[in-house]
Amino acid sequence: MNTAERVTELISGWTDMSKSEKVIKIAKACLGWSYVWGGYGQLCTPSNRKGYAERTSCPADESAVIISKCQVLRNSKSKCDGCTYYPGGATRFFDCRGFTRWVLSHVGINLQGAGATSQWNDNTNWTKKGPISELPRDKVCVLFWQDKKDKSKMAHTGLYLGGNVIIHCSGEVKYDTLDTNGWTHYAIPRGIDGDVPVWRPTIRKGSSGDDVKYCQQLLMKLGYDLSPYNDDGRFGTKTLNAVLAFQKANGLGVDGVVGPMTWDALTGAKPVTTEPAKTYSVTIKGLSKAKTDSLKKDYPNATIKEE
Repeated sequence: MNTAERVTELISGWTDMSKSEKVIKIAKACLGWSYVWGGYGQLCTPSNRKGYAERTSCPADESAVIISKCQVLRNSKSKCDGCTYYPGGATRFFDCRGFTRWVLSHVGINLQGAGATSQWNDNTNWTKKGPISELPRDKVCVLFWQDKKDKSKMAHTGLYLGGNVIIHCSGEVKYDTLDTNGWTHYAIPRGIDGDVPVWRPTIRKGSSGDDVKYCQQLLMKLGYDLSPYNDDGRFGTKTLNAVLAFQKANGLGVDGVVGPMTWDALTGAKPVTTEPAKTYSVTIKGLSKAKTDSLKKDYPNATIKEE
């Protein structure tokens, strides 16, 4: 788990990318951070947690949870050291709408609304929204659960990152998928629409098309030899061997399948630069033919001129 300081450092370095790509990276960097009712990115310290637990607007059950998850407030320890939410430094805490708001604010998108329902209802937040059945699978979106009893309310919200992946704050910041928890609606934040697609399908040997072609182009840019086929859009043995080598070099599962983790690594990797091999010219006079033949044998890649 990252500290708040570490995430701030990472965000400052994520400049050469689209807003969608940055949202994905920020959301992933916050995995494991705590849920606190009403929170929107405050540092997770005993004093901050106590302040939220003691607010008159905080429900009693939420107040009890806020206290119980802090080892200092429940009097089991005097310091944060060793706490789940203190990996050598303070993290941050959120509730569901606070998490989406905080992440998007770092790409210049400021959602209006104090809760999930008011965020959803404020159309100035969105360029498009609708039922989950119409979700654009290649766009970063904000997702919502509609309250089962009161259809006018949204009970929860989270970030859809493409490729069936969701990150939301419920208990803590964590992964989810579209087929769990009953996500009912999506909304595209104003200011992010128009970004290039951030999700690509899983490809493997036998696949073909533009996604394979893009994968091949990334591999060649990184120095992998795909000749004579190059970026022909066909995932054959040459491409497979390059993917396997890339996965091994980057500490990934070596299976030859280009899924979300391999796509992430490919698009974020930098070309390997190598200096050209140095050559030398040496003149040796008076060598016998036998000695010249011996040198040719010892240095088969050398160019030896006899004068």
